[in-house]
Amino acid sequence: MKVDIITLHAVQNYGSALQAFATQEIFKQHGCDVTIINYVRENVRPENLLKTWSKGNIMKAVAIFPTIARWKKVFTRFTQEHLDISDKVYTSEEDFKTYPLTADAYCTGSDQVWNSQWNKGILPCLYLSFVPKDCYKFSFAASFGQSHLDEDEVLKTKPYLDEYRKISVREDSAVEILEKQYLIKNSVHLVDPTLCVSGDFWRQYETLRKIKEDYILIYNLNRSKAFDKYAVELAKRTGLKLVRFCTRYDQFYRPGKSMLVPEVFEFISLIDNAKYVLTDSFHATAFSLNLHTEPICVYPKEFGGRLESILKQTHSTQRHIENYDDFDVVNRPVDFELVEKILSDEREKASGFIESVIEDITNFNRMKEEKRSENSLLQR
Repeated sequence: MKVDIITLHAVQNYGSALQAFATQEIFKQHGCDVTIINYVRENVRPENLLKTWSKGNIMKAVAIFPTIARWKKVFTRFTQEHLDISDKVYTSEEDFKTYPLTADAYCTGSDQVWNSQWNKGILPCLYLSFVPKDCYKFSFAASFGQSHLDEDEVLKTKPYLDEYRKISVREDSAVEILEKQYLIKNSVHLVDPTLCVSGDFWRQYETLRKIKEDYILIYNLNRSKAFDKYAVELAKRTGLKLVRFCTRYDQFYRPGKSMLVPEVFEFISLIDNAKYVLTDSFHATAFSLNLHTEPICVYPKEFGGRLESILKQTHSTQRHIENYDDFDVVNRPVDFELVEKILSDEREKASGFIESVIEDITNFNRMKEEKRSENSLLQR
């Protein structure tokens, strides 16, 4: 069975790249022939990245250029080596007019695919607008990244979602959005694809350990002096080395030993080998829980609901610090035995969802073919 998946694999983000890989591998485990549609958002195309990040400021352009060059190398290599990607790159609605509709089903994958704030507007292709409504459409752990949508957005996107045969989303808040705002029932809440596979699955891809001593890993997406000050004090109180996962070269001056724009699978290794992961990132938290590394979580001002959701789901909200005076968090450990039981149940749930989708695709396409045959006979 051939399944084509569109997601945000090309946004120079470690979590996005790894969730795309996880989604691909999960469907392959269920016997599917998978193609990740090489959709590249306009503002993250290589020729536009410099403008996107510098916003016309020459000094910023000079500062960010080495990082963009490194991103291109790291993420392009990962995509080419580990994703079953379509040959053609698609960006605009015009591009998608020539998309080959040869799959048995079409899927909107995970990550913040339906987050209009993150995506700088509604992107119809992520709602499978290019796929005719007589084709099978579904979503796998998709995210709105918000707890409530503007009614105008719902009005514009509801016709797309009404064509989906099955919808699964990544947060409980997304289920509520679908039920209350879209009036779409029977959506399924699944964990992020990176959690639908075990920690041992990810360890297959770990790179060699580079930091020999125990350390606190910082993975901070939202720059904050208060966050950095807290990290320094936390390291001092615990006596642990401070290591910073730098997603950009210009972060080298911030506290901690800098790991400058590592390879994608180094993300896994650095988290797995850390004593604690201090982060405001959903995926850093998800990998920490999956790999049994203690996270210390700061909710970001925007899109923090998904981080809160996974902590609640795994009974790990004690790992959230509400202020930068909370150093007692190190004495509130995660019950990883309970987390593993919860995630094991969630993996079975995700597997069951995929099996139900595959069965539904088979029935849907059989009935479609039978109807086509009947119409052909009537026309003779």
